[in-house]
Amino acid sequence: MERFTISLDAPLASQFDELIAARGYVNRSEAVRDLIRGAIEHDRQREPPSGHCVANLSYVYNHHERELAERLTGLQHDHHDLTVAAMHSHLDHNNCLESVILRGPTADVRRFADALSAESGVRHGHLNLIALEAEHLHAHDEHGEAHVHYRPVR
Repeated sequence: MERFTISLDAPLASQFDELIAARGYVNRSEAVRDLIRGAIEHDRQREPPSGHCVANLSYVYNHHERELAERLTGLQHDHHDLTVAAMHSHLDHNNCLESVILRGPTADVRRFADALSAESGVRHGHLNLIALEAEHLHAHDEHGEAHVHYRPVR
């Protein structure tokens, strides 16, 4: 672990301590590490998509809109190779919130998320994407078929 020192003026340090307390951090170091990770991931997402990722796509839609729920489910089935799980929540009589966990090649995940979010009637679409790196390659089954395990980029 590397150590470094930063200097903050008193008002900024006070605001940072309030943020730390509000978010439940036990110390400044962990808060700074999370801010750095967030900034690195934000910049990474501005780059052309490459590699693999895991992501959460969340969106709101009116379930009374003609055939929209069926179209959304159809898109998920069409991309079953990317869709890991989906959670559906009823917000009120008309609106539903869905959260879809995705995993796969980053470019494919983004294209799918963009297509689903662009469906007429979908609102508040947001993709939270985490880049992955290959951890190791090995076989689990009796046929010796190999696959890759991924972990979040550090």
